[in-house]
Amino acid sequence: MVKLKEEKGKIKRNSNKITTFDICLVVFFIVVIIATLYPFLNVVAISLNDSLDTVRGMNFIIPRKFTWANYEKLFREEKLLFPFLISVLRTVAGTITNLAATVMISFVFSRRDFYFNKLFTIIFIVTMYVSGGLVPEYLLIARTLRLSNSFLVYIIPSLIWVYNILLVRSFIDGLPTALQESAQIDGANDFIVFYKIIVPLCKPVLATVALFVAVGQWNSFMDTYFYARNLPTLQYKLYEILNDTGINLSSMHQAAALETVATITPQSVRMAITVIVTVPIVVVYPFLQKYFVGGMTLGAVKS
Repeated sequence: MVKLKEEKGKIKRNSNKITTFDICLVVFFIVVIIATLYPFLNVVAISLNDSLDTVRGMNFIIPRKFTWANYEKLFREEKLLFPFLISVLRTVAGTITNLAATVMISFVFSRRDFYFNKLFTIIFIVTMYVSGGLVPEYLLIARTLRLSNSFLVYIIPSLIWVYNILLVRSFIDGLPTALQESAQIDGANDFIVFYKIIVPLCKPVLATVALFVAVGQWNSFMDTYFYARNLPTLQYKLYEILNDTGINLSSMHQAAALETVATITPQSVRMAITVIVTVPIVVVYPFLQKYFVGGMTLGAVKS
């Protein structure tokens, strides 16, 4: 008995001992955290710092001369409020419609009694590797479907992502078939099984897919460039400004142009817009992170 207590005490002392490996691990992660956070904090600091002060020298993670002027100028003179609303609306609508289509198609593909299961699965997978190209895509969307300058151009072409369908289908395949069978024995039809059993159990993987789709919708801007310049998104405006050699003076009032040049710089404008387009994703991600890991792991069990 005494010997057992001595062994337990020895194990406890060894577990409390800090090894060289532990120190190296802590140092490594501190370096990784600094390398990850510093660029973003530096961008935030520059966006909140006085523009002329930023030109004079380095600005690390704390603004030397704090000001909201960069953001005020952007939303007032660059007219970013309307593109911002378009981006939010397309992200919300695109994510909801994509999730609905993805889970319904995945449920159909997971049914063993679906006669054309293999055929449609092969057709869907082929589209992941073979694309018609930019010209056929443009002719389809602009000429055949006539979606140019329509808000639907942000929704319909991105309604189905094959990778997400395969991910959700793998998740559904991993669920016990006895759940569906017992519900059917109790009289539930396919729609009730889908809404009452499949959808609630798929919350982890649907949260993962929602994050994928939301980030894709929020960051997308090429579809605006090709099809909907009358409905510009915030990212498209960012694309225009970043491609400009200076500040987009053409959109400003000429009477206030000289004053604006004296108070803001292209670098401050770029940093402020970078923060504007990044913050919504940073805010949403922590709420979905717990589902993100679970959804990816469980969905990867079967192919």
